Amino acid sequence: MSATQKVLLVTGGSRGIGAATCRLGAKAGYSVAVNYVSNQAAADAVVDEIKAGGGQAFAVRGDVGVEADILAMFGAVDRVFGRLDAFVNNAGIVDVKSRVDEMDVARLERMMRVNVTGSFLCAREAVKRMSTRHGGKGGAIVNLSSAAARLGAPGEYVDYAASKGAIDTLTIGLAREVVSEGIRVNAVSPGITETEIHASGGQPDRVERMRDLLPMKRAGTSEEVASAVLYLLSDAASYITGAILNVSGGR
Repeated sequence: MSATQKVLLVTGGSRGIGAATCRLGAKAGYSVAVNYVSNQAAADAVVDEIKAGGGQAFAVRGDVGVEADILAMFGAVDRVFGRLDAFVNNAGIVDVKSRVDEMDVARLERMMRVNVTGSFLCAREAVKRMSTRHGGKGGAIVNLSSAAARLGAPGEYVDYAASKGAIDTLTIGLAREVVSEGIRVNAVSPGITETEIHASGGQPDRVERMRDLLPMKRAGTSEEVASAVLYLLSDAASYITGAILNVSGGR
């Protein structure tokens, strides 16, 4: 790794939007840290693909719902690459379809611990490494929100939607907090996207069922969302911070 090569860390980088972001990041010239929580084989496959293309990458395990794992993950990036220039707060969960009056406290606590607290703690560690206030050289953070934050996901995932509303607020507040310290903070807000998250929420057919309700009559792809993420990380977006970019096909 050259002294000038930038480093990108992506949480939840082993599949879906995260994996696409890792691949595009490597093509854009970043050395990439691919975070995963349980599927090491999937993360290793992303790393192998990046290396086969001439890039540099490594896989790092860590559950963003556990602070000790977050600290270990960022520590591993420090040891392996020695710097951090770009961070993507991508890892998140969804639960099975449910009304609010059917949700228990365990579900709500897990949702907020992973999607909200985990994102805050990861952003904290990224800022500590990038901020000129802490001796860093600046950088860029992109948070993954969701169109659900605007739509509310009634009858399905109001808790998930609320967690993504918190991500929007984190994006705006943190952007203003660290803009004078060389860090830009933005968010990408995908709509219905063809990823495994629907199956993990017990609705593997959700994309097909929702297709006709979408203005473009199709779901987005992970690569389309990842392209927006890479744009916001890049120097082409140098005057953009605190923005929430909808990548939702008009929804």
